[in-house]
Amino acid sequence: MDTASVPLIAWSFGLAAGAYTLLAAHLLFFGPSWRSGRRPLALGLAVVCSLLWVWLSWSAFAAADPSAIFAPAIGDTLRYGAWFAFLVLLLQPEAPEARDKLLPGWLVPACWLSIGGSLWWQLAKFSGLSAGDAWLHTAKFLALTMPVLGLILVEQLFRGVTDDAVWNIKPLCFALGGQFIFDIYLFSDALMFNQFDQNAFTVRGIVHALTVPLLLLATLRNRDWIAKIRLSQRAVFHSASLFLAGLYLIFMAGIGYYVRYFGGDWGQALQLALLFATLLGLGVALASGTVRAKVRVLVGKHFFRYRYDYREEWLRFTRTLSAQESPLAMGQQVIHGLAAMVESPGGCLWLRDAGAGNYRQTTRWNMPPCPTPEPPDSPLAQFLITSGWVINLEEYRSYPSHYRELAIPAWLSQLPGAWLVVPLMIGGEMTGFVVLANSRTPIDVNWEVNDLLRTAGCQAASFLANMQATEALLEARKFDAFNRMSAFVVHDLKNIVTQLTLMLKNAERHRANPEFQQDMLMTVEHSVERMRQLMMQLREGATPPGTAFGVNLADVIERIGREKQRQGRTVDVQWREKLATRGHQDRLERVIGHLAQNALDATDPSGRVAITLERRGDRAVVEVSDSGCGMTPEFVRERLFKPFQSTKQGGMGIGAYESAQYIRELGGEMQVDSEPGKGTRFTVLLPLFEARSESDLREREVA
Repeated sequence: MDTASVPLIAWSFGLAAGAYTLLAAHLLFFGPSWRSGRRPLALGLAVVCSLLWVWLSWSAFAAADPSAIFAPAIGDTLRYGAWFAFLVLLLQPEAPEARDKLLPGWLVPACWLSIGGSLWWQLAKFSGLSAGDAWLHTAKFLALTMPVLGLILVEQLFRGVTDDAVWNIKPLCFALGGQFIFDIYLFSDALMFNQFDQNAFTVRGIVHALTVPLLLLATLRNRDWIAKIRLSQRAVFHSASLFLAGLYLIFMAGIGYYVRYFGGDWGQALQLALLFATLLGLGVALASGTVRAKVRVLVGKHFFRYRYDYREEWLRFTRTLSAQESPLAMGQQVIHGLAAMVESPGGCLWLRDAGAGNYRQTTRWNMPPCPTPEPPDSPLAQFLITSGWVINLEEYRSYPSHYRELAIPAWLSQLPGAWLVVPLMIGGEMTGFVVLANSRTPIDVNWEVNDLLRTAGCQAASFLANMQATEALLEARKFDAFNRMSAFVVHDLKNIVTQLTLMLKNAERHRANPEFQQDMLMTVEHSVERMRQLMMQLREGATPPGTAFGVNLADVIERIGREKQRQGRTVDVQWREKLATRGHQDRLERVIGHLAQNALDATDPSGRVAITLERRGDRAVVEVSDSGCGMTPEFVRERLFKPFQSTKQGGMGIGAYESAQYIRELGGEMQVDSEPGKGTRFTVLLPLFEARSESDLREREVA
């Protein structure tokens, strides 16, 4: 090491010594009593060991004797041992009944083995049993294992703590995690390149000084040091993955050292190539589903009483099913959710056809298509329905007697990679079943796996049934809208047919009359145009084509009066001023004409039917009145303006409903005043549409 950097290193460790001294004084005078439990005592011991290490390091470099590193190295190892003890105590539940939540069996012995091996190797150097480059290389290797194991403990603590204790434990995890990560870089770099990074070693004391405020904050937030620790399978899985990755990196670092040592001139280049290959291999392993599956099965089999963390499995499965909204995508999600429970890379979904038909393959994932249907009365379907079991095809081939009289169909036996058949049950009915492919790693399909898959299959069946019911409801609504629109069209066609029929009856008597011929041509032309508009409405939807614009209501009621006059009936039309409203002229004429025709149908030829137009404030009012039979209050209140309700023999009850709907679309209102035996008055109120022929500037000049 460069002797010029020794004073800087001394100042760095001196800063850390001062910070740890203040932290120790705070714990001594203001912290919890060391007699209150093992955790405060372990924390105090860890702070004292850290203080001892930085003071020994400062004294060694302040004396300008970097060779005197034996005492600081011993202190560093003791510091790691004290922090390991504190973290292990935090992770161990105090309740004796929670033994299944203790740390995994390999982690604690690995920590103490690392501490003991490092102490023994340093004592071997001091006693002269080992020396030279071999001793230094092994010492670096042992020094690297300690921060790796420490980082695993911190990571497991952060993942295992309950949600309400995360705020309390976060400063401690950040402080120790920062120290361990820095040491991993320091020792891995030294192990790889056979020398310490001088800059990193210089600031090591400053790094520890920067983490002391976080440790102080952690002591202020935690008085009982989080009694709410739980160890989930996810935490153990990530810890095991991190541990294996650390071992892999340490092993490859050792190989890199020997490659550089024996590689001669090519040593450094080969070492860099090995570093790239190491990182590439680690990335491939972390991204491999097979590797993750093997680690997950290893953790579930050896470290826990139950294989699954049911809370996590259920939340993940529910999120998977809720991620899609279409039946096809829902089928994919069902396969993905069930396959994830048993580390399967593929599967197929069979659903029953509409109308209680055969089961057919509707969705598949990483498996070949199978067009063969499965009848609902087949041995496979009946076995799944009656038993509700999950069929393990590997077990069936080895022990067919376990499945009684079950006969596997030929298509299932020939399906490549088929492994498990999971029924999707709702009550006593089976909506379908899922065939899962062979898992990425060998899995013992025991009672726990069967129960989880059966329960998840029931939930998936409920989601699929709900999605199918929603799709059926939407389809029914579309048909309802189409039927309602068709009823409107049929109603208008009925009126056109009635008009043409009346014209044909009069043609026998007036065929030689030129005026009648002209009127007949106009009627036919109007009927053709109206039918063309109905065809466009039926093709494009319920909304009529065209844009709403100003409609002269006086002209509309005049045309209606003349049309009824040609049909042989008299309608009294009265208006004082020409008023306009915004809308579709044809539809407004059809609405008012429908009201006038209903009034004529309900009135004897000797009776009176009138249409009047007047202004009321900012509204145009059209009244259609008659002296006919009238309607009862109950009919007006309960049946009028509802589809398929009519007082006329053979009437469809569509016209009044369509008229009221359109008037409301225009922002208007339709009122009814009727009394049996005295007649009916329909009042249509529409917003006025003001059309000016002169500008406001012209009006001001005239004024």
